[in-house]
Amino acid sequence: MRLFFTRVALALMVAGTAYAPSFAGVVSFGSGANQFNMEFVTIGNAGNAADTTGAPNPAGAVGYEYGIGKFEVSEDMIAKFNASQSLEITKDTRGTAKPATSVSWNEAARFVNWLNTSTGGSAAYNFTSGGVNDDIALWTAADTLDYEATNPYRSKRATYVLPSYNEWYKAAYYNPTNSTYYDFANGSNTAPTAVASGTADNTAVYLQSFGQGPADVDQAGGLSPYGVMGLGGNVYEWDESSEDLANSSGSSSRGIRGGDWNSDSSVLSSSTRYGLGPSVESYSFVGFRVASLAPSAPVPEPSMMVIGTLFGLSGLMAKRRMKK
Repeated sequence: MRLFFTRVALALMVAGTAYAPSFAGVVSFGSGANQFNMEFVTIGNAGNAADTTGAPNPAGAVGYEYGIGKFEVSEDMIAKFNASQSLEITKDTRGTAKPATSVSWNEAARFVNWLNTSTGGSAAYNFTSGGVNDDIALWTAADTLDYEATNPYRSKRATYVLPSYNEWYKAAYYNPTNSTYYDFANGSNTAPTAVASGTADNTAVYLQSFGQGPADVDQAGGLSPYGVMGLGGNVYEWDESSEDLANSSGSSSRGIRGGDWNSDSSVLSSSTRYGLGPSVESYSFVGFRVASLAPSAPVPEPSMMVIGTLFGLSGLMAKRRMKK
């Protein structure tokens, strides 16, 4: 019996340290014919230092773990959003697996709000009028459940959001294995090899003719050190933050970065960030991806299953002793 309880104690110790919330996993949205899946990757290493060599400067410091979409939002996802409720987001029509482009920041924020509310959560962004391309209002201190003074754009109750400039920058340029920032999203200070599409390591979709258009979202080059695709090349991506980083006006220009299939390597680098007005929807080279602030539902931990088994056995043994 002493050996048995030693094993129980050991299992408890393992359980106390084995489980860390995971943001990685596939989440389903919509229903029926309009259901689609979005895969998220965990961006860990909370509390990492900022980079002071890129744009903006500093950038990349994030004090918490979060998830980010492994792929850019696709045309198929937007089409299924449009079919699921009354608002309709404009987009290009290159193909269901192509990144959704010609989508304004405001429209992307509407899509993100629906990801939250359609799954029982709270909206990330404060739209006070009904137009799909209307600007947001800031959350204020009167919005006690939502207001966060450091970022009045984003509700603190939101699960799904557009990535802030820090969240996007870290996912692209930070290498968690050596706590180092790199110039490009392939974990290198040397630009990746330019390709039209594919998933080979150390590649990105850029230096292509404009008429060719972007690759499918799951064929947008090699992965970043965290395992995210297409952060360099394919299409530019909106970040949540205003171009001036103040997040003080709903009409302020928002950041875009990452370059597109027609860009040269300098645009893919950590030193390049541009801005566009939040209602601009006329650029066929700008898309977006989604970040997650809540971990995926955990799979039962093996250690916890062991504990359950051990305690079940202990109960059985106790009953047997009582019968003797």
